[in-house]
Amino acid sequence: MQWAGRVINVTEPTAIPGSFEGLEVVAFESRLAAEMATLITKFGGVPRVAPAMRETPLEENAPAFVFGEALLAHRLDALICMTGVGTRRLIEVLEKRFPREAILEALRGITVVARGPKPAKVLREIKVPITITVPEPNTWRELLQELDENPRGFTLEGSHVAVQEYGVPNEAFLAGLQGRGVDVLRVPVYQWQLPENLEPLREAIGALVEGRAGVVLFTNAAQVEHVLRVAAECGFEDRLRDTWPEVVVASVGPTCSETLLGHGIAVDSEPAHPKMGPLVQETAQRAKGILNMKAEGRRLKAEELASRAGAVVTGAGPGADAPGDAKPAACYDSRFMRACRLEAVDATPIWLMRQAGRYMKEYRELRARVPFLELCKTPSLVSEVTVTAAEKLGVDAAIIFADLLLIVEPLGLHLEYDKGEGPVIKPGLRAAADVDRLAEVNPQESLGYLYDAIRRTRADLNPKLPLIGFAGCPFTLASYLIEGGGSRNYRYTKALMYSDAGAWRALMEHLARNLTNYINGQIDAGVQAVQVFDTWVGALGPADYREYVLPYTRAMLQGVKPGTPIIHFGTGTAMLLEAMRDAGGDVIGVDSHVELDEAWQRLGDGVGVQGNLDPIVLYADQNFIRLRALRILKQAACRTGHIFNLGHGLLPDTPYENVVALVKMVHDISSNQIAHRHP
Repeated sequence: MQWAGRVINVTEPTAIPGSFEGLEVVAFESRLAAEMATLITKFGGVPRVAPAMRETPLEENAPAFVFGEALLAHRLDALICMTGVGTRRLIEVLEKRFPREAILEALRGITVVARGPKPAKVLREIKVPITITVPEPNTWRELLQELDENPRGFTLEGSHVAVQEYGVPNEAFLAGLQGRGVDVLRVPVYQWQLPENLEPLREAIGALVEGRAGVVLFTNAAQVEHVLRVAAECGFEDRLRDTWPEVVVASVGPTCSETLLGHGIAVDSEPAHPKMGPLVQETAQRAKGILNMKAEGRRLKAEELASRAGAVVTGAGPGADAPGDAKPAACYDSRFMRACRLEAVDATPIWLMRQAGRYMKEYRELRARVPFLELCKTPSLVSEVTVTAAEKLGVDAAIIFADLLLIVEPLGLHLEYDKGEGPVIKPGLRAAADVDRLAEVNPQESLGYLYDAIRRTRADLNPKLPLIGFAGCPFTLASYLIEGGGSRNYRYTKALMYSDAGAWRALMEHLARNLTNYINGQIDAGVQAVQVFDTWVGALGPADYREYVLPYTRAMLQGVKPGTPIIHFGTGTAMLLEAMRDAGGDVIGVDSHVELDEAWQRLGDGVGVQGNLDPIVLYADQNFIRLRALRILKQAACRTGHIFNLGHGLLPDTPYENVVALVKMVHDISSNQIAHRHP
């Protein structure tokens, strides 16, 4: 094997069972290239280790010395240590010009932030107290969040903060600091350069695009940038882009994954611990399964394309009878639909938010092989996930497997799912000009895959079982767009809402209008009911909700085609129930922070109520689960219009057997209550 112009001979031990099984594995590790090759061989792979970078000390350490002068002159409020190697190197550089003890004493007098365990270890070794530590997975988002919420006496706005950099600077993090009014002093210590001998790297890229390699391992974010740069220089950029979905792409940790996702490269495997050993071992265990699933996904997509082509040839189209057109009538008198209409039932209907999820073995196996957005955009797989969950649990309704944010891309923004961090939307909307750039959505064109998935699912599903579609509400979608993802305090959303009434109104009207069309498209495709989620509206008080949210949610719901029941659900909404009722909905979903009988009394008799078992109860033993289910059913008191559900979605590690048991308990208890109730 060749790397950096040299040949490494690796003794081949016996491969460990459940390994790469002879796959060629490309890696771009530099400093630990030999160790990487040995690990790949140990786990049954054929290694091709081609260093993608070399670490070179900065010829001029002027930024480090500027930092040292500012530190000793007490002009800095904080130092953020991003990496362990960089922190150690910074101290070594400073010692060339300043007394070591003076440096350490000055550091002890300011706020010192450690981004992860490696810089924390170095700081402890040199006896510099750490003021702020960043929780796992130690990405820049956790870092900013910690600075926002636990500054430990350190105020961001107007402060002077030095950021130790190592390798590729994190521009998003630096922009986040500057957006908070911080005067940032960048302190680069090392820079990454391409290897002097690029031939091994070119050969590795060739092995990928020619289909000889089945696995690629990234251990550093800079490797991603350099591989793509060299691929472009070789004329392989387009071929490499087509290759990523065909191979197993493994990333050492969240920062590296973020860079890959930023370039549109889905991450198939990321170890529980961001280290080289777990990366190789866990990828080896998963690689064959991931490749098999990718091959199956390609086969299914090919079948669907062939099926669509056949439909066009035979004249089938939007006006023809779709597979589900004749079936929805069969579920008109189902428990779920009757409850939505406030009619009597023989037992309380139950379905569960996130009933197709990671707590279910079949879903875990599928998600280990198919990226989330790819799954959402493959109708056959959506149908499989949706139908399997409903049938295995015995619930009274299925809900289409999709995501609240599928409408983001048609609006003209970039959506990705960062490993372990949830959705990331770029660019975030922060000003009126950003709102003006939002596109009008043509759902049939840009979201046709979802409507195809609904039609396919409706055809595959028991005709007596209703299918629920769903969408976000304008406020929740606006929050995602403005924050660029999730948030704890919705700082930017509220800032725009309070400071620019015109921009807020334009944004909410735009979203309400497009969400209405999106929902109506789901109804046309074959759903029998719709749930709208206002997941983040609990961040507001009643007065703000009525002024800034209610008119737009009401406009959206009033535009939904009549005759389709609407469930209106939010979290943290105990103080907003009456206002949510006024916004609209046939059934109001309540979370676990309010008693169901109290909620129903406040809402009145004109709407149904859905809820509201705390999802954490499902971690208890089944006797306790039964007691809690019984309490909720007693609070409902056999009133028409009750749909049993959780106060939020099922969590990924919920015991499967408890979920199945809950569904049976609700049916058994409620049917007995209804049979023996007094007129």
